[in-house]
Amino acid sequence: MRFGPPFSLDPVWRSRKIVVTGAAGFIGSCLVRYLNDLGCEKLILVDNLKNGEKWKNLLGKRYEELLPKEQLFSWLQGREGELAAFFHLGACSDTLEIDGDYILENNYRYTVRLAEYALKHGQKFIYASSASTYGDGALGFADDHDLLEELRPLNLYGFSKHLFDLWAKRQGVLSQLIGLKFFNVFGPNEFHKGRMASMVYKMLPPLQEKGLVQLFASNEPERFADGEQSRDFVYVKDVVRLSTQFLDAPAVGGIYNIGSGSATSWNRLAKALCQAAGVPARIEYIPMPAALSRQYQNYTCAPMNKCYQALYGTDQPAEPGYSPEAAVEECVTRYLLPGGRW
Repeated sequence: MRFGPPFSLDPVWRSRKIVVTGAAGFIGSCLVRYLNDLGCEKLILVDNLKNGEKWKNLLGKRYEELLPKEQLFSWLQGREGELAAFFHLGACSDTLEIDGDYILENNYRYTVRLAEYALKHGQKFIYASSASTYGDGALGFADDHDLLEELRPLNLYGFSKHLFDLWAKRQGVLSQLIGLKFFNVFGPNEFHKGRMASMVYKMLPPLQEKGLVQLFASNEPERFADGEQSRDFVYVKDVVRLSTQFLDAPAVGGIYNIGSGSATSWNRLAKALCQAAGVPARIEYIPMPAALSRQYQNYTCAPMNKCYQALYGTDQPAEPGYSPEAAVEECVTRYLLPGGRW
């Protein structure tokens, strides 16, 4: 599948400033690339580059400013009339982080301050929520505002994202914001993520070394056979395409799922990876660590009808996204094996 701008963004966005937080990260840097492809270059990028090689994700991108997040609010002073929108993607995304004070300050309170600024000055505010807010999935995965109070995330990361969703609802401003619940995103520009990188990224090195993919054995064998645990895996190029279209959806607000709309088993994903790498499929199942088992989602799937209705006025996407096999093939051959970025 050849990927290109599938829609025509209103030209007004090319002449107005857009702030992107988490801009050097995985999804953020891909969003910057996509905005550039649509002609948007008046971008204010916000990220911390103290450690690692995230900066490499910004090579070849076009933007006006690059700021650490600690300097953003001082930079904003006096520029209220210059800004048109925020894409707030910056957060600590470590689902194993246990420092609650840090998580709440970084993911929740910072988001509240930024949202209050955007609301006060009339800028569009699009922020990253997370499918982790759905917890174990017992209540399903419907992006229904009436269910927000009932959700029970399984980890601090999901809790921090859920807190902001609840804040927006309880403050009566959810209809003025756009929250995107990203499901299991994978793709290029993940080289810096370490243990939080997608499994597509993490499974490739041992496959190359040993000709073997290791998957967790099922911790619910009565529900799922080994490797048949399933997630809504979605390619990052589909994610940024959908996310960007919310710029041109002036009448919508609230929370929307961003996924593929279907569940893919780990076995299917592993076989796609083996095919893309040109290695015979060989899968080994290993015990799941106890600490992970307590907060593991064995099944996720994003109902996408609300998102499609908001963007297209129909329950169907404007064009189909990548299949798991097509996404893995492109990710592996175009980016992971050659070490390329998008």
